[in-house]
Amino acid sequence: MHYGLDIGGTKMELAIFDEHFDCLEKERCITPVADYPAFIARVTELVVQADARYSRRGSLGIGLPGVVTGEGRALSSNVPCLTGQRVGADLTHALKRPVAIGNDCRCFALSEARLGAGKGIERVLGIILGTGLGGGLCINGQLYAPDSQLAGEFGHLGLHPAVLQRWSLPLLPCGCGLTGCAETYVSGAGLARLYELFGQLDADTYVWLEHFRQGRSAAVRTFECFMDALGAVIAGQILVLDPGMLVLGGGLSAIDEIRQGLPDAVRGHLFENSAIPPIVLAEGGPASGVRGAALMGAKPMESQ
Repeated sequence: MHYGLDIGGTKMELAIFDEHFDCLEKERCITPVADYPAFIARVTELVVQADARYSRRGSLGIGLPGVVTGEGRALSSNVPCLTGQRVGADLTHALKRPVAIGNDCRCFALSEARLGAGKGIERVLGIILGTGLGGGLCINGQLYAPDSQLAGEFGHLGLHPAVLQRWSLPLLPCGCGLTGCAETYVSGAGLARLYELFGQLDADTYVWLEHFRQGRSAAVRTFECFMDALGAVIAGQILVLDPGMLVLGGGLSAIDEIRQGLPDAVRGHLFENSAIPPIVLAEGGPASGVRGAALMGAKPMESQ
């Protein structure tokens, strides 16, 4: 049995997989965001109860947003009580088994490279386009995870200056502490922020999409700016990593106009006549990330 746990800012979900990584069941509960001992206790309870239901000890992998060190320490997280904590080590101690913990975007990439849309492709770049912007690179089905654990945090590269100049965009502060990060423009919140810059106050992505499909000029201009910025970000990754396939996940990837316009947006930031790798939607859907967490957790358990 293999367990994957997806940690969110309000809820967490435990998914249980068989040896073929087919999902048997899922369980959701509220994330204890302010009380670290309560968080450890809740995860322990979920896992122990799953062990009892299936009469065996399952492996455990955890995906969470933010930067996680190779030792399982959360350097930053949208769950305040986890920041700075040795989450991996503490859960390993509590559950008396190895616990793998990693960034949720990399879990998504691993899932799609190993069992999803990128299966059989040498280099797969998974990209999450939703609340934030990030991804992960897999080579021959193996996650590229250097000691720094910073690979895939391309949402915190600065947005290309040509895009900033072309659209007269201000340099915006990012929650990470840097300024001008791509994620502040290219994400769900970033899209709403761009719409506000183009004149629509108190906007969100739902309002923007409705107005865009109605043909309102500010919403159309926002879309054009957003796609230019997104194209620049992805083109930069293609130039450095040369992936054989790009797999998209996250809420914004479900918007047809964004997905369909992406090849041309990327092409505008590459050399003329450059080949663009296939850009596809994740086969695993919203559950792909938690499956990747389970895959990540299975490896240390199998090595025992």
